[in-house]
Amino acid sequence: MKLFYAPGACSLAPHIVIREAGLDVALDKIVFGEKRLTTDGRDFYSINPQGAVPTLELDDGSVLTENAALMQYLASLAPAKNLVPMDGMAHWRLLETLNFIATELHKGFSPLFRNPPPEQREVLVKNLHGRFKLLDGKLADKQFLVGNSFTIADAYAYVMSRWAKRFEIDLAAFPRLTAYFDRIEQRAGVQQALREEGLLAT
Repeated sequence: MKLFYAPGACSLAPHIVIREAGLDVALDKIVFGEKRLTTDGRDFYSINPQGAVPTLELDDGSVLTENAALMQYLASLAPAKNLVPMDGMAHWRLLETLNFIATELHKGFSPLFRNPPPEQREVLVKNLHGRFKLLDGKLADKQFLVGNSFTIADAYAYVMSRWAKRFEIDLAAFPRLTAYFDRIEQRAGVQQALREEGLLAT
């Protein structure tokens, strides 16, 4: 298998899942520009017509896209890691949390990548701040977002915390949430993914 990614993009979440699961997956860095080429020179649009990361190329040549689906697939390859709880209400809470991150946080950040004017940016940031408040409520006093162990939702939420820093969204009002992000960042799988994407200070 091969994961097509861009450093620090939302593809960092499945990259983290790959390392947490201990899966043997090759990496292919896509540079976003006038053309989008794979490291072996292929037109990335021929692999994923959306031209978006993450994209997972399976061993049979088929392709899987979309963060929530892709991470669940990767987790299914390492069931002993319990990255997606399958039993009881925890399973549904995991799906609920994934969808919240994808639709309320991830999509909320998308307009900021287009450098909106200041007044529009202020509205977007205020909205995102409110969504992080809701995420803080979901975390409450737990160590992880769902259940008693690290899941794919934690990987996805962590990437959103990096984006908050990138766009200077102050999360100081949520000390337990920022402490949670700091804990997630120290995990070995997260550190490995950050190193491999060149995102750790040297």
